[in-house]
Amino acid sequence: MQKITEFKLVGEAELKDPMAAYMKNKFFFVGVKTPERKRQSKELLKVSKKMPLKELLQVIDELYQRSEREYQYVAIDISFANVKRFSFTEMKFLTQYVTQKAWWDSVDAWRKVFGKYVQLYPDEKRQLFELFYKQDNFWMRRISILLQLLEKETMDKELLTLVILYDQHTDEFFIQKAIGWALRNYSKFDSAWVENFIVEYPLHKLATREASIYLN
Repeated sequence: MQKITEFKLVGEAELKDPMAAYMKNKFFFVGVKTPERKRQSKELLKVSKKMPLKELLQVIDELYQRSEREYQYVAIDISFANVKRFSFTEMKFLTQYVTQKAWWDSVDAWRKVFGKYVQLYPDEKRQLFELFYKQDNFWMRRISILLQLLEKETMDKELLTLVILYDQHTDEFFIQKAIGWALRNYSKFDSAWVENFIVEYPLHKLATREASIYLN
């Protein structure tokens, strides 16, 4: 674990306050923008791919518990870089971080990790979906809505319908935004299905507006 304890991001002092303000001052920042963060953590990501899984999960946890926001990003980057190595057991373990230090930036980054996993292992999609579906925490449900965001031919429309209808009348902004985003993205592939969905199931104005962006 020596490498991870020694790993430190080097930021720019003048970037700390603007980055914190962009995130509603919910987090402290080192002051490292994404390209520089990826450059500084490149070697760590490379090393992570050779770590035993138990040690890797410890590294992810150690990074995620640090106070500066960029370290949560690095933890998620490492998770994404190793997603091919993970089984359902590791993915279930990682769900705990969705609700830790949760805001749209980390939650949507975790969505990419879980979304990539179900693309790699489609037979486990429903099992993974159940970890997020109907959870009390709305950030967890946001991932259930966006889990298949980049899918086209492989989209499970039954699952997408289930999650949308579960939160059809929820007033939470980030839920309605997610519903609209999921439908909008899928409309690029199957606009007729999305059009019919909106007609059959009246949605929140925000979700409808977002879903209809690419529709005629």
